[in-house]
Amino acid sequence: MAERFSELNPTHIEFIQNQHIFFVATARSTGTVNVSPKGSDSLRILAPDQLVWLNLTGSGNESAAHILESSRMTLMFCSFEKQPLILRLYGSALAVHPRDPAWQHYVDLFPADCGARQIFIMTLEQVQTSCGYAVPYYAYQGERNTLHNWSGKKGLNGIRQYWEQKNQISLDGFETLILDHS
Repeated sequence: MAERFSELNPTHIEFIQNQHIFFVATARSTGTVNVSPKGSDSLRILAPDQLVWLNLTGSGNESAAHILESSRMTLMFCSFEKQPLILRLYGSALAVHPRDPAWQHYVDLFPADCGARQIFIMTLEQVQTSCGYAVPYYAYQGERNTLHNWSGKKGLNGIRQYWEQKNQISLDGFETLILDHS
């Protein structure tokens, strides 16, 4: 039932572009494994073996802390409508922060949001599809604007203060490098 590929093909790309949610998994050699849902028009495919996704400010910053030790990252897309399918992307990632020279090149690929805190560039090493026969049907009803509205009310200074208070250290006490302390 499962098939493996070395890169994305046009069918995979079309499937990804039609999804409203994806899941990101990262882990260090010790501590928690993190799995987070993502949405809000935050992913772009750059090439059959490379993509970027925009990480918006949230309560934790686990992926940023994890890839500092282990660049491993997995993305999972799952069809909740129509034909069942699970698509997993395995690879390595690096984070680009607003202070980094490459930031502007990548952030312009996404809708503006003052809560943007990292962009992850992921190089794919393996693509896997599986059936998804046990995944239930769910109907997409629309995007939530709650996070966008929250970050807009905070503004850039409020977001930076939030990063200082909530996003510098992971759940397991690892640094995220969200702020430049040089």
